[in-house]
Amino acid sequence: MLNMFAIVSIAGQQFKVEEGQQIFVHRLAANEGDSVTFDAVHLLDQDGKVSIGAPNVKGASVKASVLSHVKGDKVIVFHKKRRKGYRKKNGHRQSFTQIKIDTING
Repeated sequence: MLNMFAIVSIAGQQFKVEEGQQIFVHRLAANEGDSVTFDAVHLLDQDGKVSIGAPNVKGASVKASVLSHVKGDKVIVFHKKRRKGYRKKNGHRQSFTQIKIDTING
């Protein structure tokens, strides 16, 4: 098996991915069980042979399958202005998609 990894942009963020890896990315518009392809591969390493894109590596892609849609931990957002009686408390839970990297094509 090749020791291979890639730097790929998924939903506006860059990730270092390897085959078989499971990662959480921002919510994707795909159903559970779907297969998705990402073409924005910025760097590709195949057993020490590195290809760097400008900005993307030509012909490279990453195939992944969607495992589930989940929500992250709650983050508390609290605003206060001292001596004014102003307090505002909000909570936020980010939506994530769990994907599994199937293949990296170079």
